[in-house]
Amino acid sequence: MSAVTIAGGGLAGSEAAWQLAERGIPVTLYEMRPGRQTPAHKTGRLAELVCSNSLKSNAPGAASWLLKEELRRCASLLLRLAGECAVPGGTALAVDRERFAEGVTSAVEGHPLITVCREEFREISAPANQRGAWTLMATGPLTSDALATQLQSLTGSENLAFYDSISPIVDAETLNLGRLFRASRYNKGGEDYLNCPLTEEEYRAFYEALRSAEAVQAHEFEDLKYFEACLPIEELARRGIDTLRFGPMKPVGLLDPRTGKQPYAVVQLRAENLRFASYNLVGFQNHLKFPEQKRILRMIPGLESAEFLRFGQIHRNTYLNAPKVLAPDLSLRARPEVFVAGQLSGVEGYVECIATGLLAGLAIAAQARGEAFDPPPRTAALGSLVHYITHADPGSYQPANISFDLLPPLEHASKHLARDRRARRQKQCERALADLEGWWVSMANSRLVVSEQ
Repeated sequence: MSAVTIAGGGLAGSEAAWQLAERGIPVTLYEMRPGRQTPAHKTGRLAELVCSNSLKSNAPGAASWLLKEELRRCASLLLRLAGECAVPGGTALAVDRERFAEGVTSAVEGHPLITVCREEFREISAPANQRGAWTLMATGPLTSDALATQLQSLTGSENLAFYDSISPIVDAETLNLGRLFRASRYNKGGEDYLNCPLTEEEYRAFYEALRSAEAVQAHEFEDLKYFEACLPIEELARRGIDTLRFGPMKPVGLLDPRTGKQPYAVVQLRAENLRFASYNLVGFQNHLKFPEQKRILRMIPGLESAEFLRFGQIHRNTYLNAPKVLAPDLSLRARPEVFVAGQLSGVEGYVECIATGLLAGLAIAAQARGEAFDPPPRTAALGSLVHYITHADPGSYQPANISFDLLPPLEHASKHLARDRRARRQKQCERALADLEGWWVSMANSRLVVSEQ
């Protein structure tokens, strides 16, 4: 059977490679790191997490939980390893990013049907003269200019670009724990976060310092297109004095045990690993100059002497206008043997990238076997996510995280469900998992074949 070529060893590429190999299909996975690094990555490991270490909510009933649960039921390698590498994160599935990347690298490199090629993937091959050659583009938000140009030529459309930001990480030994308190919002998930409470006076001083902070100057960034769910804190501050208090610094659901009251504002710190040796500032992605970050972030109570292991950064994020160029199986309409997954396909979020990698792997496996691939049911989170990115309005398209807004509403919902959002979402989750199970069982290419060889 002909091999599949995958460009990019991130979340989507690694998941797709595993799914294909587990179905007996040889894979060549190209990853240019560590020989050539990106501005965001630090290591040569596969599936390195460069922004947060959180895969978002793991609380049953949440949209993010539903997507993760569906992936678990579809035998996702990366979701399994994430569970094995989990660190305390309240209701979120947070992982030790080093252990996670090491686990993915070990599993993928150790698979007998996967060859990892440590060099840059430079060219999308011309159409094959015969059936049996497939390429998956999963090069992520930092796709090279050369490949981006080729994708433009293949699709006949322009790539869209916005800019992703990365949160700072602080050394735990340099925190002033006497000014912090441990708690999770609404006491959900234990005391997994360190909380830095701010008084109104402290918050206003921090806000004013942020408003006047000096950002990194970059000439090519004049036409910034930020993703609304991942805005830099300085951009949020520009939108009003209380915007941060309704965003990453919201105090709702947190009580300072020393006062018994809700603080005026809060900065939450989440553990990076099980050693609790470092913490990231949740939602504090920014693009300020490093000296400015040190000066301003040290205004936060408990961080007066903090040493930063990584400062906030910003990097380019390139993605296709998916509704215009991608088919429901994530192949290019203009070149059905070329598939796209991950952020390049127009999704946002770690779990969403894993999801597109898994589905692209299954779709290519179906083609390799000469079988039809039916996308997951529309009622499932997997199906709704792919339906959105391949059917949204191309004129106003923006990448999406999974949300209940993407799932179809319940038909013939009772008056009780119409009024009770939590109960309604629970029913949507039950319907999604039941329909997904039927889809998974019925798929001919869902049966693993490695054990049969």
